Amino acid sequence: MSAPASHPATDRARAGRAPAPNITDTALIFEGGGMRASCTAPVVGAFVEAGLNFGWVAGISAGSSHTVNYLSRDPLRSRRSFVEFGADPNLGGLRTWLRGEGMFNAEYIYHHTSRPGEALPLDWATLHDNPADFRIGAFRADDGVEVWWGRDDIADLDDLLTKVQASSTMPVFMPPVHIDGATYVDGAMGPDGGIALDAAEDAGFERFVIVLSRPRGYAKGPFRAGRIARRAFPDLPAVPAALEARPARYNRMRARVFDLERQGRAYVFAPTGHITSNQERDVRRLRRSYEDGAAQIRRELPAIRRFVGLD
Repeated sequence: MSAPASHPATDRARAGRAPAPNITDTALIFEGGGMRASCTAPVVGAFVEAGLNFGWVAGISAGSSHTVNYLSRDPLRSRRSFVEFGADPNLGGLRTWLRGEGMFNAEYIYHHTSRPGEALPLDWATLHDNPADFRIGAFRADDGVEVWWGRDDIADLDDLLTKVQASSTMPVFMPPVHIDGATYVDGAMGPDGGIALDAAEDAGFERFVIVLSRPRGYAKGPFRAGRIARRAFPDLPAVPAALEARPARYNRMRARVFDLERQGRAYVFAPTGHITSNQERDVRRLRRSYEDGAAQIRRELPAIRRFVGLD
């Protein structure tokens, strides 16, 4: 990754320049979930502030934003992205939907918020200098392949933001993203169901801290909008096929996650408090979700520290 000019985050949001990893045998994985990730955003801040410096981290969809905020060591940006940002009038809605820009205004969210003076300034210099490796997952709609981008695949800040956008592009609700002649939608459409466990195992890891955005008892029901999906993607049949397959894939991956937990190979953070919808805009509800998640991670942090060998 070439290093462009620094984009400093708010000083009080940072916990210092990126340190050397102190957790190298355990992968950190963030599930997505749109604005539902307000319940897991405080985990990002808690890990940064407690000095849990994983050497490998991965995320899909909103989990890719968590990955970026974690690597740039920015708890404040993590909160703002999934709480206060809900009230931003440029976030999207029916007007942008009718203009073909999506229910969420992706152009604004991913390309006009992250520079100095914008709504969510990103500390590119700290992210760029962070020695941790990472993966961001997206679904290539042309052929149904899950694609993983790592440090060597990111040229600069604009490239990073485009790939986070691709990872987070909910089919139907947001327009697809085009990169190097290929079409991408939300990484949660892939065979791993939106939890980057396969990527972590492919990288050689056998132990995991997995941050979920659904409670333990959750199971995804059947997809019932197949006709709408096929009409929305007449030239990309891999997308409706993936949407129809996603419930089974997701439930199967969650079963693997909890099986790893029973084996003592995974620590699973599964929210126990208030959880919003993936399209929530009400800041009061997002704040409640965040605060419940913050209280939970405070309770669980000692156990996580023991799991990764820091206590």
